[in-house]
Amino acid sequence: MKQPLIVYKVGTSSLTQSDGSIDIQKIINITDQLAILHQQGYQLVLVTSGSIAAGFRRLGFSKRPTRIAEKQASAAVGQGLLIEEYTKYLLKHQIVSAQVLLTQDDFADQRRYRNAANALQVLISNQVIPIINENDTIAVEEIKVGDNDTLSAQVASLLKADLLVLLTDVDGLYSDNPVKNPQATFFDCINEITPELFEMAGDAGTKNGTGGMTTKLIAASLATKAGTPVFICSSANPNAIVEAATQSNKGTLFIANEDIMAQKKQWLSFYARTTGSINIDAGAEYAMLHTGSSLLLTGITKVQESFQAGDIISVYSLDGQHLIGKGRTRFSHRAIKDKLSTKQNNDIVIHRDDWVTIN
Repeated sequence: MKQPLIVYKVGTSSLTQSDGSIDIQKIINITDQLAILHQQGYQLVLVTSGSIAAGFRRLGFSKRPTRIAEKQASAAVGQGLLIEEYTKYLLKHQIVSAQVLLTQDDFADQRRYRNAANALQVLISNQVIPIINENDTIAVEEIKVGDNDTLSAQVASLLKADLLVLLTDVDGLYSDNPVKNPQATFFDCINEITPELFEMAGDAGTKNGTGGMTTKLIAASLATKAGTPVFICSSANPNAIVEAATQSNKGTLFIANEDIMAQKKQWLSFYARTTGSINIDAGAEYAMLHTGSSLLLTGITKVQESFQAGDIISVYSLDGQHLIGKGRTRFSHRAIKDKLSTKQNNDIVIHRDDWVTIN
């Protein structure tokens, strides 16, 4: 019987010492635990932060930098140092690892999205542990939000993982900050991610990382919609990685949605970038949302911005106030306007197979 595929995400706070530099003993502990699971037959992927933490002292900075250019430079130096340590200690267990650097463009472009999935599947099928990080040297926007939590959820959905484990410096989700409020309620299982959960989470991160519980809830929302359950637990437990495989340690488990999106719909919903937009009338909106119809030219009331045939566009309600969904258009903005002006409006603009509703 094939063992589950588990994606682990290790945050900067789980890798560093109090001064912000990388703690080699923590990397040794991580690789030792991965080796135990690997020997048991588990398929494993590690999404790791820490490239900036590994590199900033080599550049002469006394503390973690805050300027974007300095972060990029630190990441450029640190990524090689970080992967070297992971590789060295995994090889002590005769385990081969592979460095994979991704950006949002790798998910936004459908061809690159498929290529990334195929390459990772080949590595995993050959018992290699992919070690994935955001390409912080070039991904300026991602450095600003520090969102390897979301990256790990994207990887988990891309690979249809059986479990995503987010290792952090807290042991799960609480109703309030447990340090400031010892009476805060701990949640061991969440069936639905609601706006109220985000209100409880706040947005504070640790001084050495850039993400907090809010980013983990965003990641959990994405992964569970794609059919992957998520487990958040503390890396302070020296056996957290092994125990999280069966959720035998303390943590919060987010149950996966039963209604799982197809891979193509996932890409459209979570990753595809839009290049323009249109407004549609109430009849077209009802047909698309409630009868599964494709969008016909006759339902379009307004074309905004420029786009080409094959682009992904946003579709808004008649008044433009409500985003209904997005899909791949069969016509350019100019062609749609021309057809509407000549009343040639029976063509399908967005086929239902190339459409996703935005809730």
